[in-house]
Amino acid sequence: MSKRCRTAILISGSGTNLQAFIDAIADGEIDLEIVVVFSNNPDAYGLQRAAAAGIPTACIRHDAFADRESFDAAVIAELDGFAPDLLVLAGFMRILGPAFVAHYRGKILNIHPALLPLYPGLNTHQRVIDAGDEWHGSTVHFVTEQLDAGPRILQGRLRVNADENANELQDRVQSLEHKIFPRAANMVGNGDVTFIDGQCWVNGAPREEPEIETF
Repeated sequence: MSKRCRTAILISGSGTNLQAFIDAIADGEIDLEIVVVFSNNPDAYGLQRAAAAGIPTACIRHDAFADRESFDAAVIAELDGFAPDLLVLAGFMRILGPAFVAHYRGKILNIHPALLPLYPGLNTHQRVIDAGDEWHGSTVHFVTEQLDAGPRILQGRLRVNADENANELQDRVQSLEHKIFPRAANMVGNGDVTFIDGQCWVNGAPREEPEIETF
């Protein structure tokens, strides 16, 4: 791509994944331009991270709206003012409705703390331990109307230690997320990865399985 990918990062909390993006850009590891950090939570510490990095911020409280559709419409209107090429859901704790997903189809990325299609939904770390799985990790995927089911781009995986608890496993998975999320977003931003007809395409060809990086 001839221009840097204009990226909006959506957060609800502390913004550790946001910080990973900020650091990766500063270190020259990825070539994205964060044009806005948006939050539904005015107290999100990630907004302070953005401000410290000189990145514009925006906030719309979801509880000020009667329903999800009206909130989504307000967020679309706000984000469109920044003309983003890519939306990154970095700990954004709101489920986006079909109209929002359709408006930005193929331009929204999420990260889920499991090796999808295994363990969609919540409490993934404990579920992995309870199942006795050898491997766990995280998946960067395109967002579609079906929760945690969009085309997968990149997975980071690690071996589950026999004696660790869910919190310890979560910490290790979060560390690898900080590496794979910026990298996957950069793959989309530079055009190597695209969303076509509901599939993930890599370098001009459809790919069913994600790239896997082992930590």
